[in-house]
Amino acid sequence: MSAVFGSKLVIAISSRALFDLRESHEVYESEGLASYSQYQVSHENDVLKPGDAFFIVQKLLNLNSLLDGEPRVEVILLSRNSADTGLRVFNSIEHYGLDISRAAFCGGESPYRYMSAFGCHLFLSTDAIDVRHALENGVAAATLMASNVDTEQKDQLRFAFDGDAVLFSDEAERVYKQQGLQAFAQQEKEQAKNPLMGGPFKPFLSALQGLQKEFRDEPMPIRTALVTARSAPAHERVIRTLRAWDIRIDESLFLGGLDKGAFLKAYGADVFFDDQHSHCESARGHVATGHVPHGVANEPSARNDQPSARNDQPSVPNIQPSASESEV
Repeated sequence: MSAVFGSKLVIAISSRALFDLRESHEVYESEGLASYSQYQVSHENDVLKPGDAFFIVQKLLNLNSLLDGEPRVEVILLSRNSADTGLRVFNSIEHYGLDISRAAFCGGESPYRYMSAFGCHLFLSTDAIDVRHALENGVAAATLMASNVDTEQKDQLRFAFDGDAVLFSDEAERVYKQQGLQAFAQQEKEQAKNPLMGGPFKPFLSALQGLQKEFRDEPMPIRTALVTARSAPAHERVIRTLRAWDIRIDESLFLGGLDKGAFLKAYGADVFFDDQHSHCESARGHVATGHVPHGVANEPSARNDQPSARNDQPSVPNIQPSASESEV
């Protein structure tokens, strides 16, 4: 990963995650690319409304004002738009006073190939294809699912993460898929002192904790939570894994299969990351939610197989959107 930004936390965001581009996307869907391009150019001075990730990005950038010295958070726009159609996006960024100065406009192609060059820790998009590309190239990524929930805008930024296949590898989940729940529970009890391997979001969580450590003498503006359907005795291996990684989670919820939505609302998550569509569908009614299409639950063979060890509901297939210049 590039060291161009040193110790900064680097977040990549798609234009459709940052702003509400549904209207222009409908023009693309109904009239084609030429009409879409013309529409964007003719409306380039019309300010776009905030998208699902707007307030997350705003809070991330506000962290820079709380620390002395060089900014510690960098947000980069990665878009399938061309620079011509993307001018409206940059005009909206300027209108809202967002400190975003770097971008890659890829003219209809996926921007994933620039993520490592920028040194990205996290990519948020509405395009599942680009998200999968990012994960395959070692960058934590999630497909933001549309939510109409009006979250309370507090100054503190609150992240919530699922465990298996998100913070941790899916090794335990694979045991369940192959051998069943009893074998899963038995293995986790026997392996309690052996740390799990890292999942796609481990580097992001580590970078996030590095940023937290810089606020020793200030009220903490970042809070993290593990929200997992695991329960005792499968909890111990999770706790020991985080200890072995020297990573601290502020809150840990072991729900034993209970629905996560109400707990995420009580926690006040700004965004929740989970690998299972059924969990995401439940959570999106309460908080902004990102689907992480990673691990055994997202493999084609798992779609009509038995339910996950962390949920009583079966996983549903990920819908792949068409790739176009208007997608991100």
